[in-house]
Amino acid sequence: MPTHNILHMNEVSYVVVFPTAFSKRHIRQLIKNIKNVLKIKGQQYKSVEQDGDVIRVHANDPVFASSALSLLYGIEKVAIARCIKNNFDDLVKEIAFTGGNLLLEGERFLVRVEGDSNVTSGFLTGDVEIASTSKIIEERSGVRPGTVENHDKMLYTYLTKENAYVSIFMDQGAKGVVHEQREEKTTCAVYDEISAISCLETIKQGHDIQIMVFYRRESELIKIVRMINRIIPRLLKEKVELEFFNLNVPTGARGYPVYLRSILEVMLQKQNRRISLALSPLLVSAEFTDSMIQLIFKAGKIPVLPLAGVEDTCLFADAKDIGLEGPSVSRLKKAVAITTTKFTLEPKDKQVQHALKSNKKILITIGPNNVHDILDSLEYKI
Repeated sequence: MPTHNILHMNEVSYVVVFPTAFSKRHIRQLIKNIKNVLKIKGQQYKSVEQDGDVIRVHANDPVFASSALSLLYGIEKVAIARCIKNNFDDLVKEIAFTGGNLLLEGERFLVRVEGDSNVTSGFLTGDVEIASTSKIIEERSGVRPGTVENHDKMLYTYLTKENAYVSIFMDQGAKGVVHEQREEKTTCAVYDEISAISCLETIKQGHDIQIMVFYRRESELIKIVRMINRIIPRLLKEKVELEFFNLNVPTGARGYPVYLRSILEVMLQKQNRRISLALSPLLVSAEFTDSMIQLIFKAGKIPVLPLAGVEDTCLFADAKDIGLEGPSVSRLKKAVAITTTKFTLEPKDKQVQHALKSNKKILITIGPNNVHDILDSLEYKI
């Protein structure tokens, strides 16, 4: 798609952010997060402001700015678009002009216009779609109108009360709930693929997390740290504190429930009231989940179950989001198949005490060398 060629013209192009349905009542926080992530990513901008149900970002480089926003939860989709007045004739001309630049010979196209039509001018969104389609066919030879089910490119336009945003490029957002940094944090443990996905889902559901990292052998560290590296940029902080713990628990399916229980015992030592558990009916028995939740309540804390109700397709989509592929996905599939009904769940106190004594806190400045910085801080030799 010739996005850069179109952006080189004199007209200003904006990044247009479409909040999710859950985020529309948190627009101010989402604007704050947008400014924060652009700052962290070194992207210059002139303004970030609300226009109706969308947020308009006037960035120096719309392409890189829109890419930076992929880290944010609470966003349905992101567009690079031109902004014009919500006027019928101007709309039709701009959509036809954009189509002439984007469409290739032989392609089927679909014009989609949504938002607030200018009723005072006597037109509806459907009127703009029909007129724009006709004008494109008239001015651009070799292209054909398509249908919702069968088209090569969609020419999307969104209307606010005063303005219209004619999209040059559209991408899906991370969805979820707007992330809000709070004084009260949720403790989240990362120790394997499932827990990393659970941690991601905890952020996606609006929690501000404090990460505890657990490992049984040093050889696990590189794999876990690489997953951490995909999670921490979503915390929207320039510096992130991580805590590492070594747990001397047997490996394999029979040791897994004991490992989870031991991890929870260590997590309960934190002052945070909310404890995020990487448990789901897809992973463990209801009896095991109930016993873990009861332990949290007994400690006077609140359980958070981010994977409750999450289907396996969503698990594997999140796995891709944190860079899991090949062998890691195979391990994830095996973990989903684990059952805990017949396993002994009691941890050994000496294992928990060993983990607490092994605690090492490190402070990481978010950047391109996170993996090496973390491993160096742990004095791990690659």
